[in-house]
Amino acid sequence: MTMRLRISSRLLLLAAAIGCTNGDSPVAARDASLNGGTLVISVGGDPDLLLPPLTATTPGRLVNALVYDRLAEIGDSLNTVGDRGFEPRLARTWEWAGDSLSIAFNLDPKARWHDGKPVRASDVRFTHRLYTDASTNSPFATVIASIDSVSVRDSLTAVFWFGRRSPLQFFDAVSTMSILPEHAFTGVTGESLRTSPLARSPIGSGRFRFVRWRAGESLELAADTGNYRERPHLNRVILTIAPDFNTALARVLGGEADLLEQIPVTSVAQVSADPDLRALPAAGLEYSFIQFNLRTPKNDSPPHAIFGDREVRRALTMGIDRKRIVQNVYDTLAGAAVGPTVRAFSTTDTALRQIPYNPEAARRILDSLGWRDADADGVREKNGRALRFTLAVPSSSKARVNMAVLAQDQFSKIGAKVDIEQLEFAAFVDRETRRDFDAVFGSWQSEASPGGIRQTWGSQGSRTGGSNFGSYENATFDSHVDSALSAM
Repeated sequence: MTMRLRISSRLLLLAAAIGCTNGDSPVAARDASLNGGTLVISVGGDPDLLLPPLTATTPGRLVNALVYDRLAEIGDSLNTVGDRGFEPRLARTWEWAGDSLSIAFNLDPKARWHDGKPVRASDVRFTHRLYTDASTNSPFATVIASIDSVSVRDSLTAVFWFGRRSPLQFFDAVSTMSILPEHAFTGVTGESLRTSPLARSPIGSGRFRFVRWRAGESLELAADTGNYRERPHLNRVILTIAPDFNTALARVLGGEADLLEQIPVTSVAQVSADPDLRALPAAGLEYSFIQFNLRTPKNDSPPHAIFGDREVRRALTMGIDRKRIVQNVYDTLAGAAVGPTVRAFSTTDTALRQIPYNPEAARRILDSLGWRDADADGVREKNGRALRFTLAVPSSSKARVNMAVLAQDQFSKIGAKVDIEQLEFAAFVDRETRRDFDAVFGSWQSEASPGGIRQTWGSQGSRTGGSNFGSYENATFDSHVDSALSAM
């Protein structure tokens, strides 16, 4: 498997006394005195798209979560097995078939799209087809592969059909897909989705309506005051878009914004000293990693000249002291993860055996493979090619930039030269999705269920359209994942 340097840490920077409750309480929703105000969120880059089947960036997903609705939402217990604890959204109720191979979702008749048209079961069926259509090229298609089809029983009843029973059937049906308005997508398919007006001006059914997006400046949402789930307490949510992370932090420190996710450890003391700000630690679902491209950049056929060799990847992994790097950057606020998962999941086995940090063994392996420093310049060569590669890092992530510098130094000590390429976030995502890289310092925000691993590390997600950008493929790994998820 590709070498991953993993962390799982998150800090939320909140302005004190922000009233950002969701209004799910009927009493709170009817109390107009609780309504009003604007929440300004500082982000270190523009969203990529505002189209849920294709959105890859954190700012984009944040906007989608406010503008669109799912059929149901996972509850506070974070249970993903069966339907216990899930909270109704577009679906008011649901019924399982006696054989558990279908689930009928009964939609709320009051639900409306932001253009005033009613939400119907045909929208649910359309959404499933759009997510799974090969021409859409959605990275989430593999996540909902367990759903055979969606049919319409009547205008307010959508039925999900499954080929086999699974503990995650309900989660798969409701967690991945934000329901989309079929009427708004007439004539928009395939590659045209990315350039359609809907990718920048979404029409949803959520509690906030899209207002405007000024690229590089701001994105504004307004309360949907007639929403079927009652209006939100806030009048507006504004994303103030900074060119980099340092500027995003400065805007909160300077009082220009109310909230920022993931502040660096070096800024905690400064934030704590400000009486108007609160730094709140939270158990994170995020992990970061160095991902090797196993195939030639931009070409999904020939193996990479360096990373196509499993033993080279193993040697490079042994040359990295992950615990030391994470501790250096995060102090006690994060730890080196045990795999492509996070400790917040009760299913994570924290005793998994790791590839050890052993630079001496790494040097011996590279020697045995013919990678030697013949000219004594500190960089190994083989057949005229230097053991040298470029590591792409988003400049908006100070933590990843710092970890990349530390990894660069450690790689050099086993004879590998690493060139760090800092990219603006949108450019970084573009390079990732086009597989145009040697190695990337990536990061994933895990779904509430471990099942998302199929999309990010499974063979199904390794080709164009999936999110396994390093093209790691291993049938044994896939089989173990399938067995584990079935046993949950």
